[in-house]
Amino acid sequence: MSENNADAGLPNGWQLVVGLEVHVELATKTKLFSASPNRFGDEPNTNIDPVTLGLPGALPVLNKFAVELAMRVGLALNCEVKPSTFHRKNYFYPDLSKAYQISQYDQPLNVDGFLDLPGGVRIGIERAHLEEDTGKSTHFGGNTGRIHGSDYSLIDFNRAGVPLVEIVSRPDIRTAEQARQYVSELRAILVAIGASDARMEEGSMRCDANVSVRKAGDPFGTRCEIKNVNSIKSLGRAIDYEARRQIDILESGGVIRQETRHWDDSDGRTHTLRTKEDADDYRYFLEPDLVPLAPSKEWVEAVRLALPMLPAARRERLASATGTSPESEAVFVVVERGQDDYVLAVGEVGGDLSRALVHVQQAYAEEPSEPRVPASDLAALTRMETAGQLTATQAKAVLADIVAAGGGDPATIAAAKGFEAMDTSEVEKMVDDAIAAQPDAWAKYLAGEEKAVGAIVGAVMKASKGKADGKVVTAIIQSRR
Repeated sequence: MSENNADAGLPNGWQLVVGLEVHVELATKTKLFSASPNRFGDEPNTNIDPVTLGLPGALPVLNKFAVELAMRVGLALNCEVKPSTFHRKNYFYPDLSKAYQISQYDQPLNVDGFLDLPGGVRIGIERAHLEEDTGKSTHFGGNTGRIHGSDYSLIDFNRAGVPLVEIVSRPDIRTAEQARQYVSELRAILVAIGASDARMEEGSMRCDANVSVRKAGDPFGTRCEIKNVNSIKSLGRAIDYEARRQIDILESGGVIRQETRHWDDSDGRTHTLRTKEDADDYRYFLEPDLVPLAPSKEWVEAVRLALPMLPAARRERLASATGTSPESEAVFVVVERGQDDYVLAVGEVGGDLSRALVHVQQAYAEEPSEPRVPASDLAALTRMETAGQLTATQAKAVLADIVAAGGGDPATIAAAKGFEAMDTSEVEKMVDDAIAAQPDAWAKYLAGEEKAVGAIVGAVMKASKGKADGKVVTAIIQSRR
């Protein structure tokens, strides 16, 4: 296991140890063991059937496409796909209509993978197994939204039986930031391979964090599990709080109790839910109504070959083409939106790739992953910009009109706006006038205060009504030094 010894910001030599369990609803049309719809937002208790409700005599039938999506997940996470079995995980809870959940126990479908974070940290994946989701309880009355203190609860079984993949990381995460990066990168992969929409706000991706602390080099401490964290920001806050809570207990001579805790985003604290169960408490036994699952080597290989390029590889490709870092914000944003192929298409028709990347990041936020604006239009705009026919400010104004219209000739739009490149001699006179009008700023600039040049550049841009090219202005000022 990699130690990943990044500074977690913990006091007195304490080290954070985190493992994450991420539950992902798969993007199937029907449920894992029945033909009821797998659909979010329908009227409560309408997507149900005898299998979902666990009625006597109802038998599960495995959804083949769910298995294929689960294999996609495993292969994208560098796992080995192995023969597996289904078990009954027995426990009582009102939203579990059968009083057991069909899951995979000691023989999961995907094992021994890894996920590389931006920056090179590798997080091990212990398993990614297939199981069915439970129903959903909603608690009313009180002010916590939890069963304790509520007046009554309602149950919706629409979600019961929806196919899930539970992705269990190894305890390789050492900072809250690494945990956030892990979930963010995992979400990007799931969306890219079409396995899930991974919408945390809708519950199709949910995260449990197992958190413990230790002194560096000591054995792992007692862990506490934080259940159902529903945003990446909340995940980081919950881990930070829980680490400091455990440190405070240990430094005061106390002992950490293994338990399940709930994160309350409103008060920024974790709260005890229940003493942590172990696997024995669930009385796992083989599901008697399902045969072992053993995908053929041919099927596994076909799924592997059909995987698209993953986000990390797409970031590397885009960064290489545009001359930027794969960890830059622009590269991350454009790949996350699925607009990286479009940027590369701009380069294929003669556009400037570095300018295209910036424009797509800034101006295409509301555009679909395949933007309506033809790549040739953006390419033409970047050529005008790099040739000095448009300033960066003017190019943004022209592009705003192009995006609003879904396309357009940038030269025609620029002419209609009165954007014309200024003669260099005219700009030089404006620079000289600005220097004369800003003697204090000029003196500071000559003395080595680089920021002072901003006042002179600003004066030139004001005098030219934004038509002067800022790069040209700066170059002329530097020549006057």
